[in-house]
Amino acid sequence: MAAEPIPTELSLDDDPAFPLHRGGKLEMRSTIPVRNKDDLSLAYTPGVARVCTAIADNPELAYDYTWTSRVVAVVTDGTAVLGLGDIGPAASMPVMEGKSLLFKEFANVDSVPIALGCTGVDEIVETVIRLAPSFGGINLEDISAPRCFEIEDRLRAALDIPVFHDDQHGTAIVALAALTNAARLVGRPLSDLRAVVAGAGASGIAVSRILIEAGIGDIALSDSKGLIYEGRDGLNPVKRRISEITNRSRLTGSTEEALRGADVFIGLSGGTVHESSVATMSKDAIVFALSNPTPEVHPEVARRHARVVATGRSDFPNQINNVLAFPGIFRGALDVRAHSITEGMKLAAATALAGIVGDDLSPDYVVPGPFDDRVAPAVTAAVAAQARAEGVNRI
Repeated sequence: MAAEPIPTELSLDDDPAFPLHRGGKLEMRSTIPVRNKDDLSLAYTPGVARVCTAIADNPELAYDYTWTSRVVAVVTDGTAVLGLGDIGPAASMPVMEGKSLLFKEFANVDSVPIALGCTGVDEIVETVIRLAPSFGGINLEDISAPRCFEIEDRLRAALDIPVFHDDQHGTAIVALAALTNAARLVGRPLSDLRAVVAGAGASGIAVSRILIEAGIGDIALSDSKGLIYEGRDGLNPVKRRISEITNRSRLTGSTEEALRGADVFIGLSGGTVHESSVATMSKDAIVFALSNPTPEVHPEVARRHARVVATGRSDFPNQINNVLAFPGIFRGALDVRAHSITEGMKLAAATALAGIVGDDLSPDYVVPGPFDDRVAPAVTAAVAAQARAEGVNRI
């Protein structure tokens, strides 16, 4: 079979995504005018030297007299980009630019996309630490598991600015918000629900952790080899730790077997769950089939058996979209110059998101949409307040 021809520039521009991306989606703009020699002498030498000297004497002044207090680095190594996998740093840049675009559009947070030409854990950690003095926060993006866990943990320990791996925590926060409202709709507390999470990558681990923190009744997590339980052979350190706090019933076998009588299914695996398995779930079941672009079970099929269905897609109700979380989270953290983003701040963000739905709750509306202009302000306020309550704020 002959290879497909390489697309020409003309054929690329026939796809509307390519003209939109031509030249990139971001640019740098100055915040002050330079119209004459007096402006120049203040913005640059000699005036700038006085500011540099003051910061050298008191490093905290950098937050007031440079951009560091309001700018986030969006950092990737290109190893787990969307559903595309390990496509490398250059090919990851359209996504990183897109992330920065969303930061600005949804919460007026400035950010710089940085695609690293290294994949070793030590290299990434050392590189980000060296870059950190230029930024007020670090958003890690599209770094493959299990490396992403160690990278985030080490950077959080080393830096005194927020470090947030959005693939983990953004998904987890929005999923918790949606599940909180879904549970309210079916008239049951989270503590009464048994959940099954398919997929033990970054998102699956983080969703499981935040649901446990929020008080879920029980949760069974599965990977490509079946259900994870304490003592199972071949678990890496991350899965071994999660096995110690999940699956209290010590279920074994497959995801489908665990779904029998389960109240909640959350899919983050890229796999498939058959309708017959969804049909074995409890009355008023909740199904979050979040893999993109193909959910684990088609939403219309899931609705035959579930009271509430959510996906990661924009063309169905109840989209679990990270953009509901990360812009407001960083806006809130930056506004109070937080040292870190704590578990309490994540839970506060989820509570704020869930609260926006209010009395409009319905099976097709358990989480607000990405263009709801109440979202970022609500998350920002909740995160900032929680940071102050926990004492991780500078101002």
